[in-house]
Amino acid sequence: MALTCNVANSLKKSLRVIQHRGQESAGLAVFDGHIRSVRGMGLVREVLLGREFEALCGNTGIGHVRYSTTGSSSIENCQPIVVTTSAGELALGHNGDIVNADKIRARLQLEGWAFLTTTDSEIIVRLLANELTQTTDAIRAIKNTMRILDGAYSLTLMIGGRVFGVRDPLGFRPLCIGKVPNGYGIASESAVFDIMRGEFTRDVAPGEIVEITPDGFTSSKVPSPVHNAHCMFEWVYFARPDSIIDGKEVYRLRKHIGRRLAEEQPVDADVIVAVPDSGRAHALGFAERSGIKYEEGFMKNRYVERTFILPEQNKRDEGVLLKLNPIKSSISGKRVVIVDDSIVRGTTMRKIVEMMRRAGAKEVHVRIGCPPVRAPCYYGIDMKTREQFAATNRTIAEIAKLITADSLGYTSVKGLVEALEIPEGDLCVACLTGEYPSNVPGEKLRYQQTLEAHI
Repeated sequence: MALTCNVANSLKKSLRVIQHRGQESAGLAVFDGHIRSVRGMGLVREVLLGREFEALCGNTGIGHVRYSTTGSSSIENCQPIVVTTSAGELALGHNGDIVNADKIRARLQLEGWAFLTTTDSEIIVRLLANELTQTTDAIRAIKNTMRILDGAYSLTLMIGGRVFGVRDPLGFRPLCIGKVPNGYGIASESAVFDIMRGEFTRDVAPGEIVEITPDGFTSSKVPSPVHNAHCMFEWVYFARPDSIIDGKEVYRLRKHIGRRLAEEQPVDADVIVAVPDSGRAHALGFAERSGIKYEEGFMKNRYVERTFILPEQNKRDEGVLLKLNPIKSSISGKRVVIVDDSIVRGTTMRKIVEMMRRAGAKEVHVRIGCPPVRAPCYYGIDMKTREQFAATNRTIAEIAKLITADSLGYTSVKGLVEALEIPEGDLCVACLTGEYPSNVPGEKLRYQQTLEAHI
């Protein structure tokens, strides 16, 4: 998140809007002639308070909430990363994963570079700092850095008092521009601008560099591949349903997925219930198409954070039990269909099915909007090893047995792509197909021309 205006409080509010994108740490940096920052472990409301936060004063700034996918969940890995270089001060916030980070880090360490964190984000800021010592043109330095990187990166940057947004050439992670009172901003999701009483302007294009100025923003681009690689998981699960990502409203597309799921995986049942919150729109679409009554089947504890993005399995398991409790009148004695966005590890859904049975469900059927996850994500979702996936070396019937459901059905890859209304060539569905849009060592490349264009 990046804004221009009197920013500290505005950044704090904005980060609370996108808290669902990262719960492990939070931070912001503002410019008042120097870059000053506050960072810490915890939620936005826990980190950005007290004298240190209240002392921040500046008209430009960036903020970040972290979901650790590369590098441990620790204080040294909090963002924004702030460094002082011979070319001036620099701050960076990063969403995504750099595929060739280990290779770059190893080369730089051989050249004598030292690193203070275990994140790939520090590699970006170090490369950019080095480029800034070679040229006074910030845009050129950013472009030169982008040529070295392979993978997913939506960035907010402050170079001195100048604020930039950068999206990688394949457009894996979302980034958008909006007008806010007294200025402009860049954020991962458009809902920020709605809640800030502003106005969503447009998405940042793949390969685009945007600089926020007093009069609006300017744009520059690097060459981009023929095909994009927008992450399908943003629409399936990750983003807020009220956000617009790459021109598509998340809520509407989730309902489309639910309708397609009902067509492909019909079931004879009495009631549809959603796993809140990300499964709700899928369930509503399923209910509309199937004609089966929709009921609220769970009470959700609003004071428990998102469980999928918690860094440890025991915390995810504990979080499910704290977060959800069945509404027995909706379930008892009925044939229940649970609709959710995805199954990754299977542990959460198993606990949910068990809850339904304890609440008196006669049958428990599970329907899932996302096709089976079978391959790792290298672009910013914490799904790293095939061994952790419920679908690895299992048939659908075997996954149903694992989660103790009476039946299980998924949307097909073809059905998902059509529901998202985006050409398959412009989506990243690598975690479903095992075919990757960039060159990942040991993995199958989706399109050879994509790699050639990216290089």
